[in-house]
Amino acid sequence: MTQTLQRQLTPRHITFMALGMCIGAGLFLGSASTIQLAGPSLLFAYLFGGAMIFIIMRALGEMAAHEPIAGSFSTYAHKYLGPFAGYLTGWNYWILMMGVGIAESTAVGIYMKAWFPELPQWIWAFGSVAMIGGLNLMAVKVYGELEFWFALIKVLTVVLMILGGAAIIGLGWGNGGHPMGLSNLWSHGGWFPNGVTGMVLALPVLVFSFGGIETIGMAAAEAAHPERTIPRAVNSVIWRILIFYVGALFVIMAIYPWNALGTQGSPFVTTFAKLGIPQAAGLINFVVITAALSSFNSTMFSGSRMLHSLATKGQAPMAMGRLSAQGVPVSGVLVTLVFLLFGVLMNYLVPGRIFGMMMSILAFNTVWTWGMVLVAHWRFRRQQPVPLAFRLRWFPLSSVICLAFLAFVLVMLGYSADTRVALYVGVVWLALLTVGYRVGGIGQRMRVASASA
Repeated sequence: MTQTLQRQLTPRHITFMALGMCIGAGLFLGSASTIQLAGPSLLFAYLFGGAMIFIIMRALGEMAAHEPIAGSFSTYAHKYLGPFAGYLTGWNYWILMMGVGIAESTAVGIYMKAWFPELPQWIWAFGSVAMIGGLNLMAVKVYGELEFWFALIKVLTVVLMILGGAAIIGLGWGNGGHPMGLSNLWSHGGWFPNGVTGMVLALPVLVFSFGGIETIGMAAAEAAHPERTIPRAVNSVIWRILIFYVGALFVIMAIYPWNALGTQGSPFVTTFAKLGIPQAAGLINFVVITAALSSFNSTMFSGSRMLHSLATKGQAPMAMGRLSAQGVPVSGVLVTLVFLLFGVLMNYLVPGRIFGMMMSILAFNTVWTWGMVLVAHWRFRRQQPVPLAFRLRWFPLSSVICLAFLAFVLVMLGYSADTRVALYVGVVWLALLTVGYRVGGIGQRMRVASASA
């Protein structure tokens, strides 16, 4: 058996891994509900939220390019903030990946029922868990290739929608040759039809559409030439995501009045149908299934690697740290797989509620992860005697602004009754982890592991 993770992920793999996690079912089917909150001002919200995520990714990328180690932000928190911070961050991220994985496998079941309504939802959820779990037991290069093709399907769909929408707006395709123009963006209550409050309320919702971009950091330990790969991926992914999200939503709201969206299903379906593609609903259903499998694939990868990292520091059972001959943490994959089967059971018991339940309680975990990236980076920067080649610009002001933004997101989570449960569940989870650390002897095992290293 090998003792180290294998560096087989190329820049192409890592770039599309992050794109795959961020361009998900929310953009294809859930964008209409976010538009109802803010109207056209959602574009400004995405630009601001994207700037905040870029700060987080530059901070993480700076550490990952300098120290491309397993566990990424959990290991950085362990090293720069202390073992307890690293323990909380690692296990918090693992449970986040489990929740996202359950939600995405549920999404597969929901969308497959559109084609096979006679089969129960849990069958498809189980099939997706088995398939993605099996693929993640192979060499990491197999995972990277699979994720590349999954993500490429989504990217091409968004690009085609933007180009087709631009043809409707500027050339009148699908509209009798009459260009639509851009007036829909301001003709139904202006850019801020629900006031600045509408845009502010949309911020916490849209920020989590960027969730998963931190996969770039998790992949650093298995990236070829990380000193070049990671900076390139960080700098390219964020503007591509902004183009896809802002570009797609700009086109959609230019073609359709914002207050009419959501009444006819997915805006992507109606746009492709307007271009004369009668199979639009089936096409988008296929793409959304692919999007869910792509995100699920990345959660399996990130969850198993986090378990491996925790085990090497004595924060998880030592078996989780063992690697196969191909450099795959097989035990971590299998344990992650077993917990994801819990989602299959939930799909059997409460198929109509599980997707919303999981997504409503994961917001706190995401904010915690991003916050720990920024705080660990602060300590990391203080310990660097010489300037780094890849740096977060305008530090420390940029970090302070971004931390304030994350604090604001937490406040908004508590403000809304729909998302308040995330705070309750998050605090309870951290309390349980703390009890496990103090009472379960994890701190003692960590000292033993450090002494034997």
